[in-house]
Amino acid sequence: MNCTSPLDIQYEDSSILVCIKPAGLPVQTAKTGRKDLVSELKNYRTRKGEDPYIGLVHRLDQPVRGIMLFAKTKKAAAHLSLQVSSRQIGKEYMAVVCGRPDSISDADITHDRQTSPDAAQTRRTLPPCGELHDYLLRDGRTNTSRVVPKDTPGAKEALLSYEVVKQNTETGKSLVHITLHTGRHHQIRVQFAHAGFSLYADAKYGQPLPEGNYCPIALCSYKIRFIHPDTGREMTFEMKDTESDISSCSV
Repeated sequence: MNCTSPLDIQYEDSSILVCIKPAGLPVQTAKTGRKDLVSELKNYRTRKGEDPYIGLVHRLDQPVRGIMLFAKTKKAAAHLSLQVSSRQIGKEYMAVVCGRPDSISDADITHDRQTSPDAAQTRRTLPPCGELHDYLLRDGRTNTSRVVPKDTPGAKEALLSYEVVKQNTETGKSLVHITLHTGRHHQIRVQFAHAGFSLYADAKYGQPLPEGNYCPIALCSYKIRFIHPDTGREMTFEMKDTESDISSCSV
């Protein structure tokens, strides 16, 4: 999961820009003197003699690598933001989870669970494909989210579907393909950790970093699908060799 250039631009026209964010680079930050992707893209547009406007349509966690879509005009930003809110933008991920999903049994996860996060420690069986359906509450003070009962004030619905691509019986890790249906704070990381399958190297949600070396969280946003705000044409962008790239880290 090697970092690429902060300006690994995959596509650009007068209304949109698609690029790959490297792991470790924040999408946007208020910290003085620290680089972020939005600022780099604004500088890029300025150097070309363009209006430096960059519309942030969606986000990606700082430790995560992936493909991102930005608007170059306010009109395009409004159109794409509407697609996000109506769940018309499709986003797919690859991740390595710690724990080997097995066959479906009576002990499998209840997807509409209303239990505490600690209860996940007793559940170690995840169907080879299915959905995770939870309600998440964000804590701005700690910059974390957690699974809570549905009726908790401030809780937001979180839904994703997944499929196990391959497993390593020796390491106990699995490569999982994920389709995100809602875009909640740290959603994939929180939901899989709550299910008892933390993402590899995700120290924030229970998986210690590999001893003696740095490894990005084994999560990559590798594919995005949306309707072009001007042409109305469906567009799809996909990172190449994502499976082998993310697998080399841990599976």
